[in-house]
Amino acid sequence: MIRPLPSLGLLDRVFRVLFPGVLLLLLNGCSTVSYYSQLASGQVQLLRAREPVTEVIADPNRDQTLRAHLAQSQKARTFASQQLHLPDNQSYRLYADIGRPYVVWNVFATAEFSLKPQNHCFPIAGCVAYRGYYSQSAARGEAALQRLQGMDVTIGGVEAYSTLGWFDDPIMSSMMNWGDERLATLIFHELAHQRVYVQDDTEFNESFATFVEQEGTRQWRAYRALAPENGDRVQQQDQFTRLVLDTRSRLERLYTLPLPPEQMRQRKAAEFERMRGQYRQLRDSQWAGDKRYDAWINAPMNNARLLPFGLYDQWVPAFSALFRQKGGDWEEFYGAAQTLGAMPVQARKAALRVLAGTEKSGA
Repeated sequence: MIRPLPSLGLLDRVFRVLFPGVLLLLLNGCSTVSYYSQLASGQVQLLRAREPVTEVIADPNRDQTLRAHLAQSQKARTFASQQLHLPDNQSYRLYADIGRPYVVWNVFATAEFSLKPQNHCFPIAGCVAYRGYYSQSAARGEAALQRLQGMDVTIGGVEAYSTLGWFDDPIMSSMMNWGDERLATLIFHELAHQRVYVQDDTEFNESFATFVEQEGTRQWRAYRALAPENGDRVQQQDQFTRLVLDTRSRLERLYTLPLPPEQMRQRKAAEFERMRGQYRQLRDSQWAGDKRYDAWINAPMNNARLLPFGLYDQWVPAFSALFRQKGGDWEEFYGAAQTLGAMPVQARKAALRVLAGTEKSGA
């Protein structure tokens, strides 16, 4: 991602941002040699760990639960190519046991009074709003250095990422605690990155993949004659996302004011407390006391923790409208998305606003 795609929890996916590990083999001057070295090493280790899913499924000495889970994943993988017209390659037809809960840890950072992420640029993939590490301790070290410079920082574990088709991405052991449908949604999301990707526009890329994930999962459920996702749960995640995005908007307006630093810090803290209060009211009055977001909302808060939400959700309504315009035809939809991606950035955003209904055509 960042609305609960069927079975895909919002807070689990806010950090599942596309990570361009493959591109680290093409070094440039935008980072240190040691940083690129750990990324290249981590990617190579992952590639070496891959094995065909069919061999794992066929091996009676492997864990039976793992084999059954992988067997179900391949049905979704076939559906992705045959019905959703996503790339038909070896990605997610391989398995890798990585021996840790996350494949990488992403570090997000902003200035103290800004919601603009600290971007990091890579060849081909362009600039992204985080820095990724294959080691949790290395991520924590980077976060500590950023905090010493006065930045707002957060770290999020990533259970999967896409190399945009440059390598055959595997299903990883870090994904094996998920249910069958949640794993399917991840496959749809990551394959969508292989189908359409725009340099330097994380919001476009993640919103596009999130829409494909959502619509793809809706169709996957219908294909299996399952009922639609529980509407109450979807509504709750929509409401929570809106709460966070509204807080972001208020903070963005606040940071434009000519206030002294101490007063700005007080106003900033007050906005976070306002968000917590609004959350508790929503939880207790409309959600029957459901506490699934309590841990996140009660943790220490800063600007960086809000960043991933906007990355995943901003243009989902626009892509939904575009899909309807194309009559639900996936190939027509992908072509239109590629046309949008080829536009100059400001024209692209204006077109997306029109699709989302937030701006009139020609305005």
